[in-house]
Amino acid sequence: MKHRISAFALALLLLMCAVPAAHAAEEPLVAPVRSYSGQFSDVAEDAWYYDAVASLYALGLTNGQDDGSHFSPEDEITVAEALTMAARLRSLYEYDDAEAGPAMYGGSPWYAPYVAYLQSRRAIAREFDGLFAQSATRAQTAHILANALPQALFTDINGDAVAVGYASHRYIRDVNDYTPYRQDILTLYRWGILSGMDRTGSFLPDERIQRSQVAAMVTRLADSKLRIRLDWDVSLNNSRAGTTLESLVDSDGTFHAAPDWNDLQQVDDNIRTMLAQGQRRMTLSYPPNILTADAVNAIQRVFLDVMRHYVEQTYNQIQAAYSTKTGSLVLTFSSSLYSERMIDSYREATIEAAVKIHDQLWTDGTITSSMTEYEKARAYFTWLCQHCTYDFSSDDQSMSHSGYGALVEELAVCDGYTAAYNLLLKLEGIQCTTWSTDSHIWTVATLDGTAYHIDPTWGDQAKKIDYRFFGMTEAVSLARFASGR
Repeated sequence: MKHRISAFALALLLLMCAVPAAHAAEEPLVAPVRSYSGQFSDVAEDAWYYDAVASLYALGLTNGQDDGSHFSPEDEITVAEALTMAARLRSLYEYDDAEAGPAMYGGSPWYAPYVAYLQSRRAIAREFDGLFAQSATRAQTAHILANALPQALFTDINGDAVAVGYASHRYIRDVNDYTPYRQDILTLYRWGILSGMDRTGSFLPDERIQRSQVAAMVTRLADSKLRIRLDWDVSLNNSRAGTTLESLVDSDGTFHAAPDWNDLQQVDDNIRTMLAQGQRRMTLSYPPNILTADAVNAIQRVFLDVMRHYVEQTYNQIQAAYSTKTGSLVLTFSSSLYSERMIDSYREATIEAAVKIHDQLWTDGTITSSMTEYEKARAYFTWLCQHCTYDFSSDDQSMSHSGYGALVEELAVCDGYTAAYNLLLKLEGIQCTTWSTDSHIWTVATLDGTAYHIDPTWGDQAKKIDYRFFGMTEAVSLARFASGR
């Protein structure tokens, strides 16, 4: 039996453009086990975090620092401390006692029982091994707290704001496909646990997090009355107008001056940085007398292979200019389908066509913010199969090999289907790449945290859409394509 606890109104929200969520009378998930009466000498009554820290103590989720006389609100919290708070919260929910759950486990050091308890609930695995004494990042804390309690207990009170704001890159812009625990971070925004650190909802995932901030997050998990309803401006009706191809490429700016061409991560870093800057040429600097014709050919092959992961960017060929004496190597990407004069025009026309399709599907309700990523991806799969036709007369120079062919001329072969489909998914903020063989290419997308193989080309080969080619496992997709179907 869960008992009601009094709501604590936080004096300061982490995001100014947010308001407390309005809720009907609702039982808090956990009940206090003691009273707070100023035990922490360093928590002033007029501090923005006072109510959160008082609630945290009353729930039995913290006993303070050292002798218990202070909370150290501005100190960084360690991974072990964050896990301990999460374990106590889970135990309080399950047993009405913050220590009962961890007490079933022994071991040392002091945090071992809390870690073991969370692992027994599959809230964490072994991802924090060796990190317990380190200060927790904001991303790590989001991962810990998003899994502390059963997710079925929470409602996506900010589903629309997060779906539109994040997909349009207007909010939470510092969280991308390469951010650790991306899905957990977005989940906490949707639940009203997070609101960000500025008016664009920035999360600062790599920064360390203060104990006072964790207190606010934990108490919002515990009591729905404290959650934040985001007041973000998403008045553009989900439009992606103005989106460019380069804005769809996530890059932290990492660039390797002399990448090891056997290191695909270094190659990928360079390609993403180049594409995100709206460029199609990069200059590399190797030691003198290293580059040979064979080495340059090998480099070109690897870079072009990795570029196929970004098939929606239209580049399918590469030229190299190099100097063995200086070690300088200039790689320029282009397309066999477009002339140098027309390549930018076709790229712009392709993204404009994709945006028009995206906006139309949102406007007519085919895509809604309540849909999962899996459901959105299926809707785009359906649209593409309905509107595009396989080009059996295609040759190597045909537009059918491009996203332009699929979206504008509505005629495509496999690389055209895949380019168009990946582009539509990326407009939704869905992480995707490609899988290719010598004769075929298809999409691999991460939908709601799970990787799926998706092939609209084969899905569009019968009179009716063949959904067997949507949402395949890797094993199923490889078996089908190995057998020719």
